[in-house]
Amino acid sequence: MKDLVIIGGGPAGMSAAIAAYESGLRDILILERDEHLGGILQQCIHNGFGLHKFGEELTGPEYAWKYEKKIIDLGIEYKLNTMVLSVSENKVVTATNSTDGIFQIKAKAIILAMGCRERSKGALNIAGSRPAGIFSAGTAQKYVNMKGYLPGKNIVILGSGDIGLIMARRMTLEGAKVHAVCELMPYSGGLARNIEQCLNDFGIPLKLSHTIIQIHGKDRVEGVTIAEVDGNRKPIPGTEEYIACDTILFSVGLIPENELSQSANVSLSRITNGAVVDQDRQTSVEGVFACGNVLHVHDLVDYVSDEAEIAGKAAVEYINKNTDAELQIVLKTDGKIRYTVPQVITKKKDVAVYFRVSNIYKNVVIKVTDGDKLILSKKKIKVAPGEMESVALKKEMLENVKELCFSLEEV
Repeated sequence: MKDLVIIGGGPAGMSAAIAAYESGLRDILILERDEHLGGILQQCIHNGFGLHKFGEELTGPEYAWKYEKKIIDLGIEYKLNTMVLSVSENKVVTATNSTDGIFQIKAKAIILAMGCRERSKGALNIAGSRPAGIFSAGTAQKYVNMKGYLPGKNIVILGSGDIGLIMARRMTLEGAKVHAVCELMPYSGGLARNIEQCLNDFGIPLKLSHTIIQIHGKDRVEGVTIAEVDGNRKPIPGTEEYIACDTILFSVGLIPENELSQSANVSLSRITNGAVVDQDRQTSVEGVFACGNVLHVHDLVDYVSDEAEIAGKAAVEYINKNTDAELQIVLKTDGKIRYTVPQVITKKKDVAVYFRVSNIYKNVVIKVTDGDKLILSKKKIKVAPGEMESVALKKEMLENVKELCFSLEEV
């Protein structure tokens, strides 16, 4: 029996554990499948982490070490090289490692912090055979930054998510030639600062509304044919262009690792592919919480840590039986705003609501309404899908509210 089991020892899992400890809980166990804590941050050797959280610019391993050191200093228990096989609805965790074999732990509360994985080439239905030289951007990042291998010399990247943009710069710095970053959508999915620092600073072309329609080569990639796409994302005849290359990197989206969430019968959002949660990051299963990229994909790890702290503190409140629900306010969106996290509010307290938009919009007003009643409005010069937005709702605003609609109005 454990009071709190946290699945995942990345930034979310470690932040949640520390927050729970600082809230008075001592019986905490982190289960991590890798050989070290830190998660994906260990291979993210570029800087730009920690500006919001620590007020300084850190690399991924430096950011992770700040939390790992605290885990060690506080004496929080963790098991490495441990694969969690399932989580039951009554909070029994089944896991395995080489020391303990297969074992089960009954928990009073569970925090899901498994992170996310990259969408693979198989999901894209691109014509061609299966030659060597095709990598996800994250896999290439691990080869270069942790293994010391260069995947190729002439690169084409499909997808302009942050990992793809960062790897365009990384491959260039290692002496490779990045011929193009192709993006299916008419806008980039990455942060504006990464477009500037990773592409524009190195003269790497970003081809918006373009995709790869064929991969050439049998044993090794020899080139790709790209084409412009129309408003329905279909290739436009006559726009084909051949680019000779020996390597393709895919940066075509991240998918929350929610197999364990499903085993616990946690309700998932069809938009985020993560759990449906309240303001405490509690899922539809009482006592099971979710945070970080397993809940929804974040653009900054600083926000992952903030969200994990919410989950860690709330898990302690739940264990101490201080979690009576007062409200049932459903949060809805208008389409221009794709989703919100949380999706429901169950307590009258100050709540930060995070959301993403579905396109690039300029000169907008973000509105939060209850029927015809305006609860809050916020002006923004520009919003984009690659950057998460947020609004703060004061508990006084939630008085007698049953449903909140989040909408975007262009002015």
